Amino acid sequence: MNAPLHREIPGGLLDSALALSDVTRQWDDDIVRQITDYIGIPAKSPGFDADWAQHGYIDTVLRNAAAWVVAQKVAGLKLEIVRLEGRTPVLFFEIPATKADSTQTVLMYGHLDKQPEFNGWRSDLGPWTPKFEDGKLYGRGGADDGYAVYASIAAVQALKSQNVPHPRIVGLIETCEESGSYDLLPYIDALRTRLGDVALVICLDSGAGNYDQLWLTTSLRGMASGTLKVEVLTEGIHSGDASGLVPSSFRIMRQVLDRLEDSATGRLLPASFHCEVPAERLDQARATAAILGDEVHKRFPWAHYDCGGSSVFTLPTTTDPLQALLSRTWTPTLSVTGAEGFPALKDAGNVLRPYTAFKLSLRLPPLIDAAQAVQEMKQLLEDNAPYQAKVTFEGGGSATGWNAPATMPWFESALHAASNAHFGAPCGYIGQGGTIPLMSMLSAGFPKAQMMVCGVLGPKSNAHGPNEFLHVPYAKKLTAAVAHVMAQMP
Repeated sequence: MNAPLHREIPGGLLDSALALSDVTRQWDDDIVRQITDYIGIPAKSPGFDADWAQHGYIDTVLRNAAAWVVAQKVAGLKLEIVRLEGRTPVLFFEIPATKADSTQTVLMYGHLDKQPEFNGWRSDLGPWTPKFEDGKLYGRGGADDGYAVYASIAAVQALKSQNVPHPRIVGLIETCEESGSYDLLPYIDALRTRLGDVALVICLDSGAGNYDQLWLTTSLRGMASGTLKVEVLTEGIHSGDASGLVPSSFRIMRQVLDRLEDSATGRLLPASFHCEVPAERLDQARATAAILGDEVHKRFPWAHYDCGGSSVFTLPTTTDPLQALLSRTWTPTLSVTGAEGFPALKDAGNVLRPYTAFKLSLRLPPLIDAAQAVQEMKQLLEDNAPYQAKVTFEGGGSATGWNAPATMPWFESALHAASNAHFGAPCGYIGQGGTIPLMSMLSAGFPKAQMMVCGVLGPKSNAHGPNEFLHVPYAKKLTAAVAHVMAQMP
């Protein structure tokens, strides 16, 4: 088949229909297959695979992505895999500006490391067994966010194919994001002079309120995590002999956690973990609540049971759409994401266990310093332990959240134009409850840069959990929208 003829668009603006056609063709002919292969490789983040270097999976997905980028033969592109001793590698590429007198840079970001398997996958699915079904590509990491490097290059190619002038573009693809990006800052420092004057950051590692329009992430929560351990004995003892005299490590755990969280409401008790929601974010949340309505809480796979012929579902903490949005984006919340010291149910005898350990994940409002929160948690949880039990809290990583800078007129106009062109609806604004450590780093280093933080993690896409999927039709339109925004940079 002959390649389609492309025409240059006067004034440097992109022909949106042609761009979407080109992007769609590339996704169908190549990118879906690339991401399918990527899903099949268990490239778990180093926080979940201490032997990542020996296993070689991270190196494999990085080399595969690098080889694909080079094979696209983007005019002027230079690429290298950068390695610092003892750290996960990054992929870095540079594309020179074609816009006259342009001194600014676009930074495109993504990551290739993955969350661990988790359980509960549908019987015909699995984390490392990709399956394409009804426009969705199932498997771990495709949506979060192995597709990002491929979509980024496809967006650049959409500009190149129409000879649309663009500023200098650099790409930074890391392999430590799911572990808190603790390896990233040294690379930012090492590459700082090569990053240039960053005016626009494009990060495709975020979510979408629905699949009907472009969504800009306006804030991200921070995270403070660690392991809380309560020890009462040096070994397990017959529960009939010891219980009632030896205090239960689980009961002490409950008492200690009561210092941090009101178990009846889920509210975090320390006032220092809360902050006021900025007025602009409140206004945007009201607008988003009007768009999404009950879908804000209905999107989750609630447990249910039969009661008298009717299904009874677990209730959310609130059904008010506005409060639901704020609760998952600006409210500190505690989750227990792992436990140790418990035998499997089938192996649980009548033994009073010597210790209980929980892995805690505390999501923090965007304006709260995460490192300080970890220190406050340690003091709060360890001091004056009940029964003088040995209570320890070991921090497992922290990342401060992010609140987007003020939106410049050109950027807001470009977002709405891109969303209307490719989705037929204006851009939506939404905060996200997850954490992207890079964003606070970049905001500090490039305070004047605009931040296009978007992604494909819409309803039921379920990153980190079972049955994660990449919504391919949405990803195609998002790719074209990225090209559209870059084309309208002043």
